[in-house]
Amino acid sequence: MELSVTGAKIYYTIPVLGGIPITESIVNTWLVMAVIVGLCIWLTRGLEVRPTSKKQIVAEFLVKTATNFVEGNMGKQFSGYVPFIASLFTLSMFSNLSSLLGIYAPTAELSTEMAWALLVFVLITYNKVKANGVVGYFKGYTQPIFILTPFNIISEIATPISMAFRHFGNIASGSVITALVYAALAALSHAVFGWLPGVVGEVLGAVPLFQVGIPAVLSVYFDLFSGCLQAFIFSMLTMMYIASAAETDA
Repeated sequence: MELSVTGAKIYYTIPVLGGIPITESIVNTWLVMAVIVGLCIWLTRGLEVRPTSKKQIVAEFLVKTATNFVEGNMGKQFSGYVPFIASLFTLSMFSNLSSLLGIYAPTAELSTEMAWALLVFVLITYNKVKANGVVGYFKGYTQPIFILTPFNIISEIATPISMAFRHFGNIASGSVITALVYAALAALSHAVFGWLPGVVGEVLGAVPLFQVGIPAVLSVYFDLFSGCLQAFIFSMLTMMYIASAAETDA
């Protein structure tokens, strides 16, 4: 991102690649994916039939946990969705936790969750058509009575929107609250130490001493606990919607 200053105005220039603006969210998403791919390559190198290394034991534990997680909530007939659900959960969790490193979390931008939700919506529609056929799928919008068709359509469209906004709202609100706390602690530091006379008051009043330690407590919840929880909820909703879509209406 380029920064140019003209007079009293500041202009930000966002790089564009093939007509697509390369935002901070996109860059950080690719960084998160690169880290995940690197971890997967490292964990799966030099695998043996009988595991002898701690690395392979960890890799097999993760695969078994993901398999049990999906099959336990969706059924063994949906074991093919294990890679997708595991990837979605991992990407969401790593994106949420990236804020712990001081970088902008990709999930703090609605477009990230909306892209995931639209992908889930495609899978939901695919499973409904597969289970009921094209005619049965469109007929389902008229159930239980034809007059409810508009409401059924709205309900269908609302599914990906609610999934995206639920995840985005929790992550974005945590970022906003943390920023407000930082600003409040800086103001409190200035108010408490700024009254000291002379240079001591000027120096200590300009240093946000109260920002040391206190925000870390909030970070445990908003970044760590809430980040993992939202990844879990998004994955659970994905499994529930897909499994429910695969059921026939007959």
